[in-house]
Amino acid sequence: MAAEFRRGLPNERRRGAGPGRRQRPGPARSMAAAAGPDEADEAVRGTCEDASVCKRFAVSVGYWKDPYIQYFVRQAKERKAPEINRGYYARVHGVSYLIKAFLEKTECNCQVINLGAGMDTLFWRLKDENLLPRKYFEVDFPMIVARKIHNIKSKPPLSKPIMESHSGDSLLIDSHSLDSSRYSILGADLRCSADLEEKLRKHGLDGHLPTLLVAECVLVYMTPQQSANLLRWAASTFPVAMVINYEQVNMGDRFGQIMIENLQRRQCNLAGVELCSSLDSQRERLLASGWEHARAIDMMKVYSLLPQADVKRIEALEFLDEKELFEQLMQHYCICWASKDSSDLGLASIDF
Repeated sequence: MAAEFRRGLPNERRRGAGPGRRQRPGPARSMAAAAGPDEADEAVRGTCEDASVCKRFAVSVGYWKDPYIQYFVRQAKERKAPEINRGYYARVHGVSYLIKAFLEKTECNCQVINLGAGMDTLFWRLKDENLLPRKYFEVDFPMIVARKIHNIKSKPPLSKPIMESHSGDSLLIDSHSLDSSRYSILGADLRCSADLEEKLRKHGLDGHLPTLLVAECVLVYMTPQQSANLLRWAASTFPVAMVINYEQVNMGDRFGQIMIENLQRRQCNLAGVELCSSLDSQRERLLASGWEHARAIDMMKVYSLLPQADVKRIEALEFLDEKELFEQLMQHYCICWASKDSSDLGLASIDF
């Protein structure tokens, strides 16, 4: 994750909220003085492309298999550093591990809400593994949603799985939303929980189903109050639920400051960075928002807990000559997850 990470870490996938849709949360936040809300949102949307390109490159090298990402994003024009590829490998596998643990606990009798989903391909990969939840939702900026819907409509390998899993009435689709019986994608502003809930319910959200919310580099682009409102809404709406949050941590040291400065040069401010000061602060924000059990570990720890036979395989793909940089980067990202479980499904026991 060397060069790119130094420049501003494309790890930032997208955020969830934009003026009108779930858009990457990153928008308005504080970008403040340097940029207006529209410009700030645009900077956050740009991180979606960065992350998608990095993922596709890592897939092309052989870090993991994803036959669908090629239909959403162009191939990188230049090689990505081994640090970046290993970082995305840990991110994808770490988040996927927790998602599948939730699906196992609920026996897929649940719904998943992917906040700031961007060009993510998880729905298609879960279908291939026969692990689809009862309903899978994606939320993002309207512009990103429109682009994704265009790709889905024009690429049979993407549209066919949606049609195969669909039942009932005709599939509904327009420029900024698509709704089938198992998959929905819609634009909504994550900074406005009422707007988000209204649009999700129009697409079949069930407040009684066990619910998993996934946010990767989304909350950090929202102000602490905005992200707290979103987390409180989720905790109060679903009696049985889990949230997974992937984003920065340990941002108070010099390395973290350089990361922040690099992003600021791209007019991309981290409005919620104060909550990323430590693993404790990450856990506490979840507990303070109404979640009952919360954990957080940095990505270096996640990397050490992944199946070591596969880690050995990917480490043989490319030579890594900046191990210290890799470790520093991984120590400045984390996965946090929290649950509430009125049905005693065992969500609190989910761990690596």
